[in-house]
Amino acid sequence: MVRLISSEGEQLGILSIHDALKAATNEGLDLVEVAPNSDPPVCRVMDYGKFKYKTSKKGQEKRKKSRASQLKEIKLRPHTDQHDLNFKIKNMKKFLSQKDRVKVTVFFRGREMAFMNSGVELLQRVANEIADEGTVDQPPTREARNRMSMIIIPK
Repeated sequence: MVRLISSEGEQLGILSIHDALKAATNEGLDLVEVAPNSDPPVCRVMDYGKFKYKTSKKGQEKRKKSRASQLKEIKLRPHTDQHDLNFKIKNMKKFLSQKDRVKVTVFFRGREMAFMNSGVELLQRVANEIADEGTVDQPPTREARNRMSMIIIPK
């Protein structure tokens, strides 16, 4: 015994499975079990191929519209000039407006590694200038012997 719903959406009542299959074949459609856990189970008369096609199309549209945020990386040096820094900050603002996360990395070479404080100050200055567009997700941390980075996420 199953509860049968017609292709137009109206309830036809509780029928035996044999009668439900006969009703579906009379309409030239398929009998699909919609709610197997209910008592009695609910079956619907529908074109199953068309139903599967529509659900796959909806899934494609959903995937097309959703865009995963990417992680963009900006590389700096401790003694980056102000003009170059402003240019990179402008790019960071553009990335954040596109809802991308930005990883700001400061590279140290040679004797610059003795002055890690200047790298921290540089990252703090970048964070202050970006404060309107994004927030610091991961504060400045030392990644390797010669690298320091932080991650900024869009607001």
